[in-house]
Amino acid sequence: MLLKTFGWSFAVTAGGLALAGVLWGWKGLAIVGMLSILEISVSFDNAVINAGILRKMNAFWQKLFLTVGILIAVFGMRLVFPVLIVAVTAKLGPIEAIDLAINDKEKYEHLVTAAHPSIASFGGMFLLMIFLDFVFEDRDIKWLSWLERPLAKLGKLDTFSIVVALGVLLVTATTVATDVAHGGGDKSATVLLAGVAGVLTYLIVGGISGYFEDKLEEDEENDEEENEGDEKAVAAGNGGRRGGPTVMGLTGKAAFFMFLYLEVIDASFSFDGVIGAFAITNDIFEMALGLGIGAMYIRSLTVYLVRKGTLDEYVYLEHGAHYAIGALALILLATIKFEINEVITGSVGVLLIGASYWSSVVRNRRETAGEGSGEQTEVSSGV
Repeated sequence: MLLKTFGWSFAVTAGGLALAGVLWGWKGLAIVGMLSILEISVSFDNAVINAGILRKMNAFWQKLFLTVGILIAVFGMRLVFPVLIVAVTAKLGPIEAIDLAINDKEKYEHLVTAAHPSIASFGGMFLLMIFLDFVFEDRDIKWLSWLERPLAKLGKLDTFSIVVALGVLLVTATTVATDVAHGGGDKSATVLLAGVAGVLTYLIVGGISGYFEDKLEEDEENDEEENEGDEKAVAAGNGGRRGGPTVMGLTGKAAFFMFLYLEVIDASFSFDGVIGAFAITNDIFEMALGLGIGAMYIRSLTVYLVRKGTLDEYVYLEHGAHYAIGALALILLATIKFEINEVITGSVGVLLIGASYWSSVVRNRRETAGEGSGEQTEVSSGV
């Protein structure tokens, strides 16, 4: 299963590194390799979040996520998006922006870096909304119960996550955005506008996908009730068709908007990777190739987690990933003014997910030990 799931990632890695060696020599090969590792380290939590969403979708949409989705991730977010940002912020035509990226790499890097406040604000607020909606929801399984119980009570207030997010954005715009590290000057208005756009994007895409998901679940419940009625009729000798509830993933409009939601999440995660990549290279093709290889592994890991049922077995992993998202969102907002090394960003996510994984292992051992003790007690009582 490992080779089947990661086979394309291994193939892309071999082909990508070989291409880098041919085009740019040993130096290019090393740069592409480092960029791949950077992308995997800062986006590991992305795989866990994606898996939590992807497991709700049927096999067709899961396959689409690995094909069309990876094309969007590699060529869209790692190649086209930085050029598009330059075109919009510098008021250039697409051809001019591409020419600048190829022939004047220093200026291109400067323009992309200057656009960082708006990019970080949009991505940071989108990710923050994901985190807030998770921690403000009352869940049966709680990891940090001392924190999650009071937050779940606060979450009973309608739109509380939006209020908190806009409060964070307002503080960001009036503090760190007044003297930014990238581009210089006061970027309060830019940060405020981009942040509101991030919140609105989350509400629109997430709201539509949630609506269709709820509608699909409602239709499935109605079908189950009809099937149960038919089975009772058969048992009573009244005729009718025999059937039961069908287990299937999201399809149709629900799956489409969930797929769109996944791509927006991936885009938000890619922002810090793209900006951080400029610390290694300002060649857009090296950047796209290296980050693309890393993105391929993240997608393969997502599918692996879904097919292995890892999130069902290690129940705190989603908690750890969402806390990592919250940390990433705050880090993105902080980078509007402060320089934060990508190693720190990646380490925070890995540590939180690692802690949640270990907590899940401990929980599973306790449950297994408890079941064993219960079985022994029953046997002793029987004797």
